[in-house]
Amino acid sequence: MIKKSVWSMCGMCTVRCPIRVETEDNKVTWIEGNQHLLEGALCAKGSAGIALQNDTERPLRPLIRKGGRGAGRWEEVSWYAALDYVADNLKTIIKKHGPESIMLSCRGGPFVDLLKAFIHGLGSPNFTNHDSGCGRNVHHASLSLYGLGRKGFVYDIKKSKHLVLFGRNILASLRIAEVNQVLDMLDAGGKMTYVDVRQSLTGIKATRFFQVRPGTDYALALGIIHEVLKQKAYDKEFIERYVSDFDKLEEFVEPYTLAWAAGECGIKAERIKDFVQEIALDRPKVIFHPGWMMSRYRDSFYASRALHILNVLMGNVEVEGGQIFAKGPGDCGVKGLRSLDAQVPKPTAKRADGVGWKYTHFDKGPGLFPLFYEAMQTGEPYPLKALICVRHDPFTCFPDPQAQKEALDKLDLLVSVDTHYSEFGWYSDIILPESTYLERDSLIATQKGPKPRFIMRRKAVEPQHDTKSLNEIIKLLADRLGIGQYFPFTTSEELWAWQLEPTGFTLSDFDAKGFVSLADKPVMYDRANLDGKFKTPSGKIEIISQVLTEAGQPSLKPYESPEKPAKGQFRLVFGRSPLHAHSHTINNPLLHELMPDNTLWINRRQATKLGVAEGDWLDVISDGVTGTIKAHVTDFIHPEAVYMVHGFGRQVPLQTRAYHAGIADQKLMKGFLTKMDPAGGGLCLCECFVTVRRSSKNPKRMVEL
Repeated sequence: MIKKSVWSMCGMCTVRCPIRVETEDNKVTWIEGNQHLLEGALCAKGSAGIALQNDTERPLRPLIRKGGRGAGRWEEVSWYAALDYVADNLKTIIKKHGPESIMLSCRGGPFVDLLKAFIHGLGSPNFTNHDSGCGRNVHHASLSLYGLGRKGFVYDIKKSKHLVLFGRNILASLRIAEVNQVLDMLDAGGKMTYVDVRQSLTGIKATRFFQVRPGTDYALALGIIHEVLKQKAYDKEFIERYVSDFDKLEEFVEPYTLAWAAGECGIKAERIKDFVQEIALDRPKVIFHPGWMMSRYRDSFYASRALHILNVLMGNVEVEGGQIFAKGPGDCGVKGLRSLDAQVPKPTAKRADGVGWKYTHFDKGPGLFPLFYEAMQTGEPYPLKALICVRHDPFTCFPDPQAQKEALDKLDLLVSVDTHYSEFGWYSDIILPESTYLERDSLIATQKGPKPRFIMRRKAVEPQHDTKSLNEIIKLLADRLGIGQYFPFTTSEELWAWQLEPTGFTLSDFDAKGFVSLADKPVMYDRANLDGKFKTPSGKIEIISQVLTEAGQPSLKPYESPEKPAKGQFRLVFGRSPLHAHSHTINNPLLHELMPDNTLWINRRQATKLGVAEGDWLDVISDGVTGTIKAHVTDFIHPEAVYMVHGFGRQVPLQTRAYHAGIADQKLMKGFLTKMDPAGGGLCLCECFVTVRRSSKNPKRMVEL
């Protein structure tokens, strides 16, 4: 009997919490949060990791498509044959169309250096990810103001006095360390204000809840800015030293009075005024969270930018309880990890999505995935012929899967690398099954923050089935494609030693805690001397962004009132459950048992008008697309909106638990694939209107048949 305890990282969602795994005879017996960072805490998803590993309703060996795309006819093949299939097809495509005709997408995160090195090593600039449907608006808003992306700051929530959240359902779409900070802050007497179109787990714990009309987040933020300026509840000294064009902000918000904002949002002006008086007393330890996802409305970029501006007005930069610059190894006198991608010559071709040349204000690191669909259809600026998706399902992540399929049918090769059957994988030409996170090693990565650290994932057990780690898949493909020199390793230990060599640390330094801390105490800059820390063209925090101005985009955009739904229609909004990570966990045996499908939240008054009671079956219709779902009748959602949890309505027959359970919101968003905020790059995922009616169908009977 062989027992082991292994430090690793969870992979049930994109948070990647640090964990400790106990095993016995190559079987996982226990998973808990890393005691040194999370005090053993783990969420429901993390606790279901063993169920994921034991689940056989996932790809267990390589599969090559035999019928038409999406038909579900597969041939099991060896890894040798599968990797040759991918490499031979890529070689043919490169010979005919050039390496730039290949694109690669992933879920992002700390380990993307491997994937960037692979696609850049082939000679293609077309690396991208899921973020157009998530945080691009927040990221670009932060860049436009500070010259730093959305990860350029971390939020010291635990020591804050007031946390303000606009739709950031922080206790449901959760990160364990962050949730613990929120609860500690509340226990210490801090306040939390929550803004949303519906009540949520976060709103229940909040000290103040503003239920706003859908699409009016920007209006409320502008009204708060107006009142903060009127009450002079801002850090004048900080603004005079570090902020440019403050006078332009004062001029811009003049018409957006508190009374105006209250009327637009459907809340009382007195409540907003009381809120501003509170934050005036609590600053600088006030945090306006600029959003996590924010790919919602046509003006969500500007809503996020306004929240960033409110942080600046609070003077909360580089203070305890505020925003703290994310520090890296260099701030601790340590050399950084060696990068695989840094060894690769940069591709010379321009990106097919236009980012960096056609759209100069967007970050060209991951670009914007939906913009590639136009290139697929038109062949401009050059043909795209292959797409590799690594743990990314664009059919679930982005709107209108049918429109996506029409574009993807122009491609010669679709490759899915995943631990799950994704909707995209089911439509692909080949599925390369990745080992579960409990069965694979990953790169060592840097986690920036007040106390930066090096982090890593080690496999706890050997794979149960014929799957491989991403490190191994990429290395074997690179060798076949003649770029193996960019991946100087054959084992994980060799890779880790190569990464660590400049740092002075060794693998044994991770043994005690599972990570290497680079600082014993928080590293703080001198707040009186932050010159050079803001990476804008001017070196200041730019109210009027030079980058946006040069791109022809306004920095301060006049507010436009959102469209109201027609009679009998509702604005469709969606969100997360703490039990599921989008579509990744819907078929997990344990998590499915806890939440087998989603429901449609509908306001009680609207339900009464429709003759709908709790649990009734409803038809939800949008532009010829119809789904059927059970009603959840509640007072705690705005009458103009209906809400569902994202990730359901899956149509992969081999996922028997998730098959046709609930509705997929993105499939109702016909025509929304390329509707995005032109300044922020985020999709407009809450601009779809649906018709709701009682259903005459019996979906349970239909699925059984």
